[in-house]
Amino acid sequence: MGGGSAFKLESWQMITLALLLMLGSFYAGTFFRQNAPNYVSQLSYNFSFPGISTFANKVELTYRRTLLVIPETGVDVCPLSFNEYIPCHNVSYIQTLLPSLDTSRREELERHCPPVQQRLFCLVPPPRDYKIPIRWPISRDYVWRSNVNHTHLAEVKGGQNWVHEKDQLWWFPGGGTHFKHGAPEYIQRLGNMITNDSGDLRTAGVVQVLDVGCGVSSFSAFLLPLGIQTMSFAPKDGHENQIQFSLERGIGAMISAIATKQLPYPSNSFEMVHCSRCRVDWHENDGILLKEVDRLLRSNGYFVYSAPPAYRKDKDFPIIWEKLVNLTSAMCWKLIAKRVQTAIWMKQEDPACLQRISEQKLIDICDTADDSKSSWNTKLGNCIQVRGMQTNAPKLPSKPDRLSIYLESLKKIGISQEEFTLETVFWQDQVQHYWRLLNVNKTEIRNVMDMNAFCGGFAVALDSSPMWVMNIVPATMKNTLSAIYDRGLIGAFHDWCEPFSTYPRTYDLLHANHLFSHYKECGEGCLLEDILLEMDRMIRPQGFIIIRDEDAITSTIKDLAPKFLWEVESHVLDNIKKNSETVLICRKKFWAIV
Repeated sequence: MGGGSAFKLESWQMITLALLLMLGSFYAGTFFRQNAPNYVSQLSYNFSFPGISTFANKVELTYRRTLLVIPETGVDVCPLSFNEYIPCHNVSYIQTLLPSLDTSRREELERHCPPVQQRLFCLVPPPRDYKIPIRWPISRDYVWRSNVNHTHLAEVKGGQNWVHEKDQLWWFPGGGTHFKHGAPEYIQRLGNMITNDSGDLRTAGVVQVLDVGCGVSSFSAFLLPLGIQTMSFAPKDGHENQIQFSLERGIGAMISAIATKQLPYPSNSFEMVHCSRCRVDWHENDGILLKEVDRLLRSNGYFVYSAPPAYRKDKDFPIIWEKLVNLTSAMCWKLIAKRVQTAIWMKQEDPACLQRISEQKLIDICDTADDSKSSWNTKLGNCIQVRGMQTNAPKLPSKPDRLSIYLESLKKIGISQEEFTLETVFWQDQVQHYWRLLNVNKTEIRNVMDMNAFCGGFAVALDSSPMWVMNIVPATMKNTLSAIYDRGLIGAFHDWCEPFSTYPRTYDLLHANHLFSHYKECGEGCLLEDILLEMDRMIRPQGFIIIRDEDAITSTIKDLAPKFLWEVESHVLDNIKKNSETVLICRKKFWAIV
């Protein structure tokens, strides 16, 4: 791979783009809209069809060059075979790294971003017959088959009711490997186990869950009626496209793997970590992955383990179970329930126990952690973090009260309560302006990403709408993500000098508040054009991108947007300091390769 072109079409071959009207009801006589773009054969310049818009962008596999220049014809379009391109989870690139990776710890499943000059710099096209995704809540159960045209999961997991093919659709009955009769029954069973049959997960105090190896995220989907937010993740492995299925359904998820580095989430953020046949060897390597779970769990949080070692007596499962019991005991966890095919441990806040175990050389205590730093690209530590008496975890209220909570963690990084409150009120007002400017039904937007979330005020302002928000805190900024989780929201650390760990076409709305100005001095791979290209990869056709920034930056983006095949409107709103600020409303056109 290099800076040249490995695939070329003759100059007369064009991209044909069909602009789809947003008219008609969602049902339109059925549950689903007929919304595929118009496809035409390759045409010469002087031939056209009524209603078909033709643009000059060339189809050409183009790599990122050191001197980045956008062609006058617009950003090149990648060939159709690259319609699922994920730069930092590119199998062909990772294969070149295998000799240097610790495959015994599954390091190959983690993020591995190629050097800048080996990254593509072309627009990722939709697959053939791509359709605008089905709207929530119908999308929880049905998505277009052509949008995720992979049959492997249906073939190997159909018997467990993960997903079934149904004419032009994929149907998700709500099952999983350990809950093939449906997630609701399984979720209630977990609640019964934790509360001794006296309540459910909500009454047990569970607000946020981390679902490890989430499959198609049916567990997460059926936690939503309980008001429980789930960060679901799974690697890009043999269970192909499970995260793509999840996001197509409108369920919060991202590509990730628990292997050699900390997960990109802050410490003490989840009341529950869930593993249902998640294909993680928790008992190996001195339990280092369990220690990462311990880092992520809040005090008195639960680790749910539904897997063969919890119930089978054959093969080496009893040996694995004994190792798990020994490791969790050494971490001062308490096994509170074991029923059917599931075991549940509680992380007890017991510094005295940990100190005693440490003195017996059964476990190592971490050096005092700096919670102001992000857990981004950080090697796993084979130790347990211990909170001192002066830093005991705060008692958090239940939702919705949690949305407005201000904690000492923000004060420690220089964010006052006044600043926190001002941000919250500001975004409540701004979101009302956004809906006016977007002029769409709220049901048309489900998957939202705030690319520079600060304290999560934008997500709080959307909390009553039928959507979820992935709150991203750039790894080079203050760790406000801990406060975002304390508010009952979800998100991740990320560095926008690299592409995000998601499939193409997975978000309906991207929000970038002064993101570009933060990265304008960061150099190679962090240029304005690099971030715009990644935004285009993540956003769905007809999706919206809202950009606020310095005038020089918004002016440049306004000029570049048409070359990315975006429509753009410029508006003026007040910023948080009551000064006028340019706000760009961009919309990605629905186009397809001839």
